Amino acid sequence: MNINALRQKIASERQKAQAIHDKAVAEGNRDLTAEERTAYTAHIASAMQANEDLTAALALMELDRNAAGVQVSGPGAVQVGHNNAEDKPWESLAEFMAAVRNEKVNAHTADVRIKAALGGNELVDAEGGILVPAEFAPDIIRRTFAADPVASRCRQQPMSSNRLVMNGATDASRADGQRNGGIASFWTREANLYTGSKPKFREMALQVDKLTVLTYATDEQLEDGPAWKAYVDAVVPDEFGFRVGDAIFNNPGNGSGPIGVAKSPAMLAIAKETGQTAATIVTKNVEKMYARMPSYLRAAAAFFINQDTEDQLWELTRGSGTAVELLYTPPGMRGNNNSYGVLLGLPVIPIEYAQTVGTQGDITLANFNEYMLGKRGGVKADTSIHVAFLTGEQAFRWQMRVAGQPLWDKPVTPKNGTNLQSPFIQLQTRS
Repeated sequence: MNINALRQKIASERQKAQAIHDKAVAEGNRDLTAEERTAYTAHIASAMQANEDLTAALALMELDRNAAGVQVSGPGAVQVGHNNAEDKPWESLAEFMAAVRNEKVNAHTADVRIKAALGGNELVDAEGGILVPAEFAPDIIRRTFAADPVASRCRQQPMSSNRLVMNGATDASRADGQRNGGIASFWTREANLYTGSKPKFREMALQVDKLTVLTYATDEQLEDGPAWKAYVDAVVPDEFGFRVGDAIFNNPGNGSGPIGVAKSPAMLAIAKETGQTAATIVTKNVEKMYARMPSYLRAAAAFFINQDTEDQLWELTRGSGTAVELLYTPPGMRGNNNSYGVLLGLPVIPIEYAQTVGTQGDITLANFNEYMLGKRGGVKADTSIHVAFLTGEQAFRWQMRVAGQPLWDKPVTPKNGTNLQSPFIQLQTRS
């Protein structure tokens, strides 16, 4: 009896025993009849025997797995006539995932392409993950960061280790001698002496964390290559992208995942207007947010909103009478041929992880080029044959390693002015 059949038998016998017990409880918590007790004992014994058989089968599987590493020597040594791994022969992602499954079930018969470590990459990590082949991983990564409107706007930094330490500026002001960590510049004439400066920097460390996505596949799905590939292409990058984007916005940065801008000291919160109605957005709100975005960063900035705020954006105007100016232009109207609406000349991008209307974070003005998003390595995949066996399913685990934090550690004061500026601006709660 194979492993799945043993598991099914254990579950079936347990359910039968449980049904006898539950029936007696439901009927006034009575004692089992002699006939019921005999059947109950038989089911328990059968389940225990199947469990012993399962333990032995798993032990044998482990022996098979260990035997896969034994080298053959002498006259019977195996010679490789052609290394299939050199051909990049995976016809589809589904074929690769089926091979991953087989490697877990029968290690000694694993596909040579799974065992080959190509390009100097680590094939199997400490947790047993198998690196997704080069012909598939870049597409998953590309879709991940292209699918999310926040992650795709970040400054992306490849990483070769789990921690990257950089110098970050400590600017508190844009005044002369304080910009870019204190770098100074001077107008001089020929033969005049230069005045030196000593910039100050802070240590900025990117620490990667693993982001894991679990998907489930039946044997039938794995056999249907195009359907499985379409499913993976859709759901894995989408889930990776959503979680990364949500973390960039909202993660508290407590040692797990990227540091979110909402919790960063670089976030600048604009106060509501005096007497402003709860859960509203008014013209002065967005004008003040716009005024606090540094002029040299506006070109790549955008408004990120909770979709429920859109109807309020339609009502934002300036002027009166016949000189009323509409501040918001929806896509497809008044010459706006872009896929996003436009507010004060900047894109308006609805995101699911913006906060609810009236709460700080329901509308954010940000330039995410001032956010460093680190990525280490490719995508790793692993599978477990122990999950959801009763329904004929397997769990596939996908992992990527990501780090991130704002490049700014505080808002700054402009050279001539007192109002703080930042690339990350939100409207305070209006309750």
